Amino acid sequence: MGGGNAQKSKMAREKNLEKNKAAKGSQLEANKKAMNIQCKVCMQTFICTTTEVKCREHAEAKHPKHDLIFVMEVAAPYCNTSLCTRSGVALSHNQCTQIYEYPVKHGRLHSDGLVLSPRFLCWNQSPKRNRPIRKKEGIPQNVDLPPILPKDKKKPYPIPLKEILKRGRADKKLAQLGIEKPLEPPKNGLLVPELIPVAHEVLDAWKNLIRGLAQLLHVIPVYACSECSEVHVASAGHEIRDCRGPNSRKRRSIHSWVKGSVSDVLIPIESYHLFDPFGPRIKHKTRFDYERIPAIVELCIQAGVDLPGYPSRRRTKPIRAIGKKLIDRGGFLQEPETSHPRDSSLLLDYDTSGALLRFPPPEPSALPRVAQETMDAYETVAEGVKKLMEKYSVKACGYCPEVHVGPWGHNAKLCGEFKHQWRDGKHGWQDAIVDEVFPSNYVWHVRDPIGPPLRTVLKQFYGKAPAVVEVCMQAGAQIPEKYEPMMRLDIVLPDCEEARLVA
Repeated sequence: MGGGNAQKSKMAREKNLEKNKAAKGSQLEANKKAMNIQCKVCMQTFICTTTEVKCREHAEAKHPKHDLIFVMEVAAPYCNTSLCTRSGVALSHNQCTQIYEYPVKHGRLHSDGLVLSPRFLCWNQSPKRNRPIRKKEGIPQNVDLPPILPKDKKKPYPIPLKEILKRGRADKKLAQLGIEKPLEPPKNGLLVPELIPVAHEVLDAWKNLIRGLAQLLHVIPVYACSECSEVHVASAGHEIRDCRGPNSRKRRSIHSWVKGSVSDVLIPIESYHLFDPFGPRIKHKTRFDYERIPAIVELCIQAGVDLPGYPSRRRTKPIRAIGKKLIDRGGFLQEPETSHPRDSSLLLDYDTSGALLRFPPPEPSALPRVAQETMDAYETVAEGVKKLMEKYSVKACGYCPEVHVGPWGHNAKLCGEFKHQWRDGKHGWQDAIVDEVFPSNYVWHVRDPIGPPLRTVLKQFYGKAPAVVEVCMQAGAQIPEKYEPMMRLDIVLPDCEEARLVA
């Protein structure tokens, strides 16, 4: 008896479900027949009781110059579906609105409680409702100060080690199969035409940066520590005890301040000049046969800049390689000899050494203009070097500041940093980053250059900025917003007694 009753109740439920589906289907068909057509340009509304195709033809006939779209409003009291960004469906608690261009249809919206009311609207004047609000991503309020890398460890790889090993295995597999490694400019020795103007722009900006900075240092006081690389831009040196130079323990980490120069603000990074970057490597015995020039100048020369007295080989045929072995580099060419000895004054405008003596101080009325031009030149060099290094290979030692512009590093045994005895003085070459070729040289930001000096107690409340940015800002230049978070301009400096109460 119990089993028969359960079967009857099951059949009754199935019949009720079929009746409900039939009723819903009939209501859907009825709603599809009656359509409201409205144009938001002329605000004319009328009802069309024909099919969808004829309804659209009717709407286009009434408004031939307007772009009409099909709008379907679906009332769903129990709708829990999320936003469909692909189809344009925006949902609320009690209504789901779908907008799509006719005759594309959106299937399987909801299965329960649907009431359809289709209509045509003008696309140019469609209602802007139920659209997601995207907040503008602004610059963060404060950021952490740049970390100080330990000297007893190797620098981190800019490219993950797993990715380096993966690329090496792929190259080795191609070499075992005897397949040439596909090389693109400038990896194959050819120039990148798009980067030649960038190289010229970087070189001109580098010269303007040195000239402007030398003029500003006649007016803006800069101090450098004689025992370490610390630089401070203010009327006097700070009192923060963070000196890491030799015998710093005897001085209780107090800096020994002297007057700074352009080389203290703009750290000079030099590299060997190569006539052919793909030629024979520089050996330890032959290192004096090559001249040392600024790394940025060497990078611009290899990118397409022709400087008199510093020739560079320009290939017309690409280099061929299988694995790490070059099978066709076009032979070796000797550097052309000039009739007169190379004059070091050719690079005088691109050298930071002695720049303070070559340029006179600016007039007081022209100080803000010189500061702004120097700031713009600094940004141009930073952005241009970043673009060039994305294509042209630059190597840096993982232990010392040595940089080499070329596809591989040199073999000069000049490294004297951590565990150099184990490496026989050889450098640990890895891919360089922009900050190793063009160092930022962060210094403490001073809000009042003629005020009291910075103290160790308030160290956590001070911010930092690149030395060039700090000099230009104190000279009256407008600094970019990207430097403000690290400068911590929104932090109120407490008194020394209040700082002790801060957790």
